Amino acid sequence: MSVVVIGLSHHTAPVTVRERFAFDEARIPAILQSLRDSGIASEAVILSTCNRVELYAVTPLETRHAFPALREFLVKYHDYREPLTDELYSLAEPHSLEHLFKVACGLDSMVLGETEILGQLKRAYELSLQHRHSGSRLNKAFQKAFNVAKHVRTETNIQRGSISVGSVAVELAEKIFNSLADRQVMVIGAGDTSEKTARALLSRGAHSIIVSNRSHDRAVQLALELNGRAVHFDEWAAEFPKIDIVISSTSAPHYLLDRVKLAPLLKLRKSRPLLLIDIAVPRDIEPEVNYLENVYLYNIDDLQAIADDYLKQRKDEIIRCETIIRERVRALLAGARPPVPPGDTRPAFGHE
Repeated sequence: MSVVVIGLSHHTAPVTVRERFAFDEARIPAILQSLRDSGIASEAVILSTCNRVELYAVTPLETRHAFPALREFLVKYHDYREPLTDELYSLAEPHSLEHLFKVACGLDSMVLGETEILGQLKRAYELSLQHRHSGSRLNKAFQKAFNVAKHVRTETNIQRGSISVGSVAVELAEKIFNSLADRQVMVIGAGDTSEKTARALLSRGAHSIIVSNRSHDRAVQLALELNGRAVHFDEWAAEFPKIDIVISSTSAPHYLLDRVKLAPLLKLRKSRPLLLIDIAVPRDIEPEVNYLENVYLYNIDDLQAIADDYLKQRKDEIIRCETIIRERVRALLAGARPPVPPGDTRPAFGHE
């Protein structure tokens, strides 16, 4: 049985498609159980972030049968009825393992070398392991991926410079306002990405931070850590008259802010510009708010241009990292192959 991956990412699909395929973490264990019950996979891990949705699986099927079945599973689960062309990619060994290692190392990320994806990948793996949906093949693959990520982090300069979605968002804010010294900032959603973004804003001189989260206790905790102020989730709109920048990153399944809700709030701002950075998938902010006067909305895909600048700076490091990854994948596959009887020239496992 071989390790395969099927998914879509910021490389292949815009946020309008990615958000349709996003998984609610609380439902992932049941989804993995359903997938295994179908016979398509004996082991599986689902990774769902703002930039990618990927299904890693160990399958007893030949890839020519496994990939259509996995594709149908994803499409049916999300009730996605629009035509798909190149949005979904499918990889078999050894490319599936190379891809996993690249994801763990941040080589496939919007911001090259960023470290947040490693934590997200670890959480996705632990969730599968906890519910016994990951077995010996995926356990070995993911543990080796984490080891390679550590090696790449210490032996190369791939993480030099701005290495997170949050810090790229801050650079975008500085392009709009030139300086953050006098800017009031609100962070909606107190997760890891929001926290890192808030800390980056403060490090660049933001005047103050207001935190709002569905769990008010978590908002209070983060606000204390940042010397900021917490507001209840149903009261954040009242802060708009004095806010310059909003960073939104929640797990809400629908828009938190739309044009109808925002338009009357702008009257209280006296034509001051408002920067909205929506780094959530599904998106928190309705795209139509960008048509309002003095409102500047950027979503996760809009950060790609800044990330591309870092990509140009790190091409040499990418070559070093990919060499390390290929060597580790070869070693992993060599160790996993069962002995081949004399005279048997068939591949030990996997099908192309």
